[in-house]
Amino acid sequence: MSLRVRPLLAVGITCLTLSAGACGSGSGGGSSSGEIKVGLITKTDTNPYFVKMREGATRAAKAANVELSTAAGKFDGDNAGQVTALENMVAAGVKGVLITPNDSKAIVPAIAKARAKGVLVIALDTPPEPRSATDALFATDNVKAGELIGAYAKAAMKGRKARIATLDLAPGISVGVQRHDGFAKGFGIGAADPSIVCSKDTGGDQAKGQTAMENCLQKAPDINLVYAINEPAALGAYTALKAKGREKDVMIVAIDGGCTGVQAVKDGRIAATSQQYPLKMASDGVKAVAAFAKGGRKPSGYTDTGVQLVTDKPETGIEAEDTGFGLRNCWG
Repeated sequence: MSLRVRPLLAVGITCLTLSAGACGSGSGGGSSSGEIKVGLITKTDTNPYFVKMREGATRAAKAANVELSTAAGKFDGDNAGQVTALENMVAAGVKGVLITPNDSKAIVPAIAKARAKGVLVIALDTPPEPRSATDALFATDNVKAGELIGAYAKAAMKGRKARIATLDLAPGISVGVQRHDGFAKGFGIGAADPSIVCSKDTGGDQAKGQTAMENCLQKAPDINLVYAINEPAALGAYTALKAKGREKDVMIVAIDGGCTGVQAVKDGRIAATSQQYPLKMASDGVKAVAAFAKGGRKPSGYTDTGVQLVTDKPETGIEAEDTGFGLRNCWG
């Protein structure tokens, strides 16, 4: 999940009418002509990660001849905006909704109401808590994503004593916990090991990542390894390290695999990243709703949409692809 925070001017539903129906303003895609309607609700509307999700959903909706409507919160963490969007889509008659929860727990009552009315709800990217709150989950294995960069970082440290800063997400979001814990597991330490000398929440934002790194350097000037929840936070850390002349001797690893992030790996600002595939998440989600609405089987359980370590500095025993692969497949 990419987690760059960029506020919107308003919460609403952007209707992408992919069939003959019309869309009422803010309605979630209402139509009287009987088409299958599918909703997509993302955390924000401008983050490139979620733009890629909408791209995947749009392509799949056209191919399946269904009507897609989209909505998003004002900011990463805006649960109220997502609740409103979900209620609007249900009222408009959607057969299914794909959602990336802003708050894994707080969204659950609204999801339960939608499911009680017969709406199929699939979580994308971020699982609800409990996971059974939605009919299905299409997502990266975020623990595995963390493990991949943790194992890579351990190998790349080549026996040096680690002094680790973790630039995390925020309380209440399962993805952040899973990635942090996965990194620690891959590195071979506990999630609260003393080698982790500083942990700060960043919201996945570049400016906040820079501030967090500055604060960590004040607390522990000898930091030599940075784990970042995503690439914007990682690039914020790089800016702070460069200002201190430390960019060459501190390794940064991250998760996401967006095109900008992979380019940062290629340029040497980030050592490695775990690449995920949001376009596939949304595309597969739309296909699943369309199939269900046309008389198919209801999807259930967890579908792993894949993750791949990307680096141009491979380590023995750690499977990885180079940035050429990463740039060809960024968020595909």
